Amino acid sequence: QVQLVESGGGLVQRGGSLRLSCAASGSIFSINDMGWYRQAPGKQRELVANITSGGHTTYADSVKGRFTISRDNAKNTLYLQMNSLTPEDTAVYYCNAELLVKFYSGSYYYKKDNYWGQGTQVTVSS
Repeated sequence: QVQLVESGGGLVQRGGSLRLSCAASGSIFSINDMGWYRQAPGKQRELVANITSGGHTTYADSVKGRFTISRDNAKNTLYLQMNSLTPEDTAVYYCNAELLVKFYSGSYYYKKDNYWGQGTQVTVSS
C-alpha cells in the first residue's frame, strides 16, 4: 500500500510562515516528479510548485519568491517552505508524486502512477 501523508498545515497570521511535509511510504521503487497543489473554497485545484527527481523547480507566479519546494530523496519526503503568507494562500494543500511502485502477483512487476495525499489545511488570517 502506497501512501503520501502531508503534515505541517495550520493557522497562521498574515506575514507568517509554515513548512509543509509530505512523506511517501510503501513499496516505492523510485519517485519522479513531486509537487504541491492547493485548492481554495470554490476554486479549482492549482499547481503551487513542482520539483523533478533531479531537483529542477518550477513555481506558480503567485508564490515565486515566497515559497520554496525541496525534497529529501533518501527519506522519500517532499517539503514546502511558505513565507510571507497572505490570506490568499488559504487553501487545502495537496502533495502529488509520480511513483514507480513494486507489486507482486505471482511475480514482481512495476507500475508507474500518480498519487495524491489527503491534503492539509492552511489558513492565513488577516
